[in-house]
Amino acid sequence: MSKFNKIGVLGAGAWGTALAVTVAEAGREVAIWAREPEVADALSRGDGNPVYLAGYDLPALQTSTDMAVLGDAEVILSVVPAQHTRQALTSLGPHLKGQVPIILCSKGIERGSLSLMTDVLRETLPDAIPGVLSGPSFAADVARHLPTAVTLACEDEALGRDLMEAIGRPTFRPYWTNDLVGAEVGGAVKNVLAIACGIVEGLQLGKSAHAALIARGFAEMTRLGIALGGKRETLSGLCGLGDLVLTCSSTQSRNMSFGKALGEGRTAADILAERKTVTEGAATAPAMVQIAEREGVEMPICAAVHAILSGERTVQDATSDLLARPFRGE
Repeated sequence: MSKFNKIGVLGAGAWGTALAVTVAEAGREVAIWAREPEVADALSRGDGNPVYLAGYDLPALQTSTDMAVLGDAEVILSVVPAQHTRQALTSLGPHLKGQVPIILCSKGIERGSLSLMTDVLRETLPDAIPGVLSGPSFAADVARHLPTAVTLACEDEALGRDLMEAIGRPTFRPYWTNDLVGAEVGGAVKNVLAIACGIVEGLQLGKSAHAALIARGFAEMTRLGIALGGKRETLSGLCGLGDLVLTCSSTQSRNMSFGKALGEGRTAADILAERKTVTEGAATAPAMVQIAEREGVEMPICAAVHAILSGERTVQDATSDLLARPFRGE
């Protein structure tokens, strides 16, 4: 029997909803906080999530726009976008009781502070027990009960096993690691690299270029992860290489579809303006470039994405810059 039976989900986007359904079907009691009243009402009635995960037949889930709904949770899955995590966790604080594990499920780096989400958690809720859930997992696949494997990072292995038991299912398989930094860096960097892969697709540069970008992007991810204290083997696993391959291989990824539209000639502002969901890589790119500069880590692909998004370079010029780089050893 699981040690944790009351699970709270902070955020009712596509990923938060899919995780809530998975945990509920694992036999746990689930409560969700949603920002939008229409989402909270629909999930509570059993009408699914018409805003973020339309077209899926979902069970009725206890959902509210009042964070007090999470007050009795024994574990919290935080699934709000990275740039809004600090505010959400600060608002959650008064409702928590004791040392609650908070599993960070959004992938990004906070702009301005250049903080990883675990740093944001430690600053806002110092008594919480941090964890990270990351890996190759489209929300739609999880909602359809298709086989998915992810990394679950927390410092204590016994706690990690209890958490895996609480949220895992035969088709949703968490693998434990104690490397929180590696799990976070993998998820954040892959979003920026997926934009680059989308640009390659939009420019019709071919599958060879696409494969080369994934491989060289993985080298950038590994360099930054190790510089920040992560482990190479973590970045070679589900939350690093695995997530990179998935996100860079399908326009089902918001980040890759965003990059593809950029490569086809659309502007970043126009693409983002018509989206209901957050494109995490676009928000993370400037913070990532700043961290790389601070750590002395070379990340030319991520820097090129940032230059395009900031308007410093056109898609064509940034691509030419990368192709003109000096030949070097791998």
